[in-house]
Amino acid sequence: MKIKGLRWFVLSLIVLITIINYLDRGTLNYMWITNTKLNYPLVTSPTSTTSPSYALYNKTDKTYFLHNADGTDKTVTEESIVVIGDNSSVQYIKKGGIAVDLGLVEVNAPAAEISKQSKKILSYITMFFMFAYGTSQLVSGKIYDRIGTRKGFLFSVILWSIADMATCFASGVSSLISFRVLLGLGEAGPWPGTVKSNAEWFPVKERAFAQGLFGAGGSVGSILAPVIISMLYIALGWQHTFIVVGSLGILWLIPWFIINKTSPDKHPWITDEEKEFILSGQPETKVVDEKAKSWGELLKRKDSYALILGRFFLDPIWWMFVTWLPIYLGEVFKLDIKQIAFSAWVPYVGAAIGAIAGGWFSGAMIKKGMVVNKARRTAILIGACITLPAMIAAAFASTALIAVTLMAFILGGFQFAVVNIQTLASDFHTGKTVGSLAGLGGAAAVMGTIISMFAIPYITAGGNWLLFFAMGAVMLPLSMISIFIFSPKTQKA
Repeated sequence: MKIKGLRWFVLSLIVLITIINYLDRGTLNYMWITNTKLNYPLVTSPTSTTSPSYALYNKTDKTYFLHNADGTDKTVTEESIVVIGDNSSVQYIKKGGIAVDLGLVEVNAPAAEISKQSKKILSYITMFFMFAYGTSQLVSGKIYDRIGTRKGFLFSVILWSIADMATCFASGVSSLISFRVLLGLGEAGPWPGTVKSNAEWFPVKERAFAQGLFGAGGSVGSILAPVIISMLYIALGWQHTFIVVGSLGILWLIPWFIINKTSPDKHPWITDEEKEFILSGQPETKVVDEKAKSWGELLKRKDSYALILGRFFLDPIWWMFVTWLPIYLGEVFKLDIKQIAFSAWVPYVGAAIGAIAGGWFSGAMIKKGMVVNKARRTAILIGACITLPAMIAAAFASTALIAVTLMAFILGGFQFAVVNIQTLASDFHTGKTVGSLAGLGGAAAVMGTIISMFAIPYITAGGNWLLFFAMGAVMLPLSMISIFIFSPKTQKA
């Protein structure tokens, strides 16, 4: 049996597992603190004709007595209530989610204190996740170089899927950290792994586009995450949501092992035309038995720092929004879990478009005869020019709709640039060194992200997110400067 375009089937599976990857990592963020808006008719005293749920205001201690249709009662402070319209009804924002259910925050504390507690704990957990993620980026590149992408993805997917499903047993901060560490160790693998897979399955001129489709997979996962996770949470609760989402990766392994049997030069299903097209466009096929360069050797090379420093400064922008977007929308614009579900996906539409467009653009420039490095740097610069003004404008957004629309440009420009930065590993090196340099770049990206994660709870204290956007606006030009200083100026496809 021969399959035309087999390389695209392999890439499609990688895109699919990337979508699942982002669903898994989004579980904690979207279920961490959940706001549910409940409306109550405001009455002076209950009567036989009063609604099954109602609110009574106590002028003496300035509290509201809330009676629910199921017979449960709750007394809340005045600051927890929003008076609606002509004072005939009130709205109470009920706090829920993992942090509340596990007793990690004082649910009866003032809103500002709940926000402070929840952000610090989430930041703490995320830093451990990112440390494991960065360590795995570093090690996974070596592992994938040694055992190949077929077995490498098997190892990564099983590890993170089990970790995500096991989070349903979390009972406190320590267990959450443990499960997220395991998740990070598994989830990082596909990044250096995909760079290596694309180097095997695609000629140089198609690699950035292939990397762009991979990046778009992450964006699609981020588009689906708020909707799928929020709806599963509402229907099943957070424990069962972890089980459902975590099991998707295990199911993915079935088609992966059926289709990705071996490398393109030996695959029984590949056509002769496609094999020749792939191998003739790969400079690494001309290199025989090349020894993989060590990390020390890579760190001595100037061009390595275009990728390492470029990602150190740029990647935190992505994680700022992946981690903090639901918290930002809830705190600044008072959105509840349903409103977040149908708002938080918008920025990632821009990210998906940017990922595909960025990969296509540099590939098109190379096909027209532009040297590889110039094409990559041009695309990276265009992405930065899209991101920076949108980042500045988003800091002053007056509505949630304006904010998420501007974020679509921020993440679109980010992806336009980053898919070309990620491709630098296979532009600069061949064979067994590609995954190693990609892993170093991934580790540097995580180090930058951990620093930003530590800072965000402090710079957003009191609900002012201006410095959040300012930090992103500063990191962007630092990334561009690093890439343009350290990347070589001459390189032909």
